Amino acid sequence: MITRFAPSPTGPLHLGHAYSALLNFDMATAAGGTFLLRIDDLDRSRARPEWEAQLKDDLRWLGLDWPAPCRRESEHLDAYEAALDRLWESGLLYPCHCTRRDIREALSAPQEGAPLTGPDGLIYPGTCRPATPPTGPRPEDTTLRLDMARACATLTRPLHFVETGAGPDGQTGAIETSAHEMITTIGDVVLARREMGAAYHLAVVIDDAAQGVTDVVRGRDLFEATRIHALLQGLLDLTTPRYHHHRLIRDESGKRLAKRDDARAIALYRSEGRTPQEIRSMVGL
Repeated sequence: MITRFAPSPTGPLHLGHAYSALLNFDMATAAGGTFLLRIDDLDRSRARPEWEAQLKDDLRWLGLDWPAPCRRESEHLDAYEAALDRLWESGLLYPCHCTRRDIREALSAPQEGAPLTGPDGLIYPGTCRPATPPTGPRPEDTTLRLDMARACATLTRPLHFVETGAGPDGQTGAIETSAHEMITTIGDVVLARREMGAAYHLAVVIDDAAQGVTDVVRGRDLFEATRIHALLQGLLDLTTPRYHHHRLIRDESGKRLAKRDDARAIALYRSEGRTPQEIRSMVGL
């Protein structure tokens, strides 16, 4: 078993991060496998070396270790570019020039009963989607979307993944998804962002395959996004790992923790003299 924890160095790790990292580490250790640390630093405008150093220090304090050097996404841009080239040449990507405001306005009068949001945010209404695939070189410094209908039509294997944890509604086991569901509840997701390059959905799939990750252990909030990842794995001829979505750590009001919740930061608990075992107890491990 190979698991991974892939935080973004954009702020302090909190109790939710600790739970996910510890669960990844514990599952890999129990199976005699390997726990990997990966740095999700594609957002160069927000990533900071001091946050990366802090998160590594916090994880080591919790008792975790990993093979060095850890994979840093900013050092593998060529792999993401190659994947984008392949999808572009297959006629599955198209440029999009819509702003978030444009999308919101286009969705201001949705069809009755149609969902407004999916795992990638607002479901894109298809404003920039061309009738036929674009030709010529892939444009640079441009937002690129996946033509979901074309992608599902070209998929050569069933769209499914194996869930060993549970989704928001208790989904577990073999999770199957139809092309209709992908088109209507997810839509044309962004795979490359202007001035940033590869988007999360593409990078995470390439990274997991490159590192031989067998079990993706992460929060339940990413369960629906797994359908996107399984689709990309099929389009790029990559192995689909097992997925284990775990419960989320929430505050007293039931709200999911975020990096702005400095009061839950691991570094703060450390400064107060708490122990790693106390952190484990706080998150139910």
